[in-house]
Amino acid sequence: MTTPTVLFVCVHNAGRSQMAAGYLQHLAGDRVAVLSAGSQPADQINPVAIEAMAEEGIDIAGAQPKILTDGAVQESDVVITMGCGDTCPYYPGKRYEDWLLDDPAGQGIEAVRPIRDEIKTRVEALIAQLDGA
Repeated sequence: MTTPTVLFVCVHNAGRSQMAAGYLQHLAGDRVAVLSAGSQPADQINPVAIEAMAEEGIDIAGAQPKILTDGAVQESDVVITMGCGDTCPYYPGKRYEDWLLDDPAGQGIEAVRPIRDEIKTRVEALIAQLDGA
């Protein structure tokens, strides 16, 4: 069986998509290839997202926001969007999910923790689906 590739996309690729990618890499290991990107990438990862993930023992501080490319979508089996709407390219045959999550930008750690926890729950469910596929 080939390793599935999952692409997480949000606008700035600085919070939600980075936390999701961090969880998927941490929890699934080499069973899944993980990509993340943004339609309008920020200059750096949201420091509160880094702090929230560090509380879980996951270091995303070395990640860098990346621009969403057609190539990233084409090489992915699953594309998970988080608030980027119509800016995400669509290719037939790909599995798309849109996760409605609050944007952690400008939020304090108390507001980011529940977002992080919801992402973890969704990533765990995604892993279960991929493992069963």
